[in-house]
Amino acid sequence: MSATADHAETSLAARLGFQSDQVVQEIGYDEDVDQDFREAIEAHIANDLVDEDYDDVADAVVLWFREEDGDLTDALVDATELVEDNALILLLTPKTGRPGYVEASDISEAAQTAGLSQTKSISVGKEWLASRLMTPKAAKSGKR
Repeated sequence: MSATADHAETSLAARLGFQSDQVVQEIGYDEDVDQDFREAIEAHIANDLVDEDYDDVADAVVLWFREEDGDLTDALVDATELVEDNALILLLTPKTGRPGYVEASDISEAAQTAGLSQTKSISVGKEWLASRLMTPKAAKSGKR
C-alpha cells in the first residue's frame, strides 16, 4: 500500500472517533475481519487492540458482529460493561448481500435497547459497514 492509502485509512479511524493513546478493546475477531482497518486503528491510537479477555476499563470498543453471532443487543450490552463514560462503540457488520449481514433496523433497535445512541454509519473496506455508537455520559451510574 502507498502512504496515501495508509493515510486514508488512518483518517477513517480519526473520523470515526478514535484518539491517540486510547485503549481499544476488540470483540468478535475472526479470520474474516478487515486487517487493514484493524492496523489503521492501531496506527492511529499508537497501541495494539486489546482482546475480549481484557478486564480493565477501555476507552472504546471495536465489535465485529455477524448475524449468526447471537443476540446483538446482548453483545452491545456486554461491550459497554468495561468502557469509559461517553465511550465509542464501533459496531462492524457485513455489508448488504455478504454472509452474516445484519439489517439496519436490527442494529438501530439493538443499539436503542442497549442504551446506545447511533451517530453515523460508514463503509469500512469492501466487506464491512461500521455503525458508530456512543454510550451515554452517565452510563456507569446505572450499571449493576
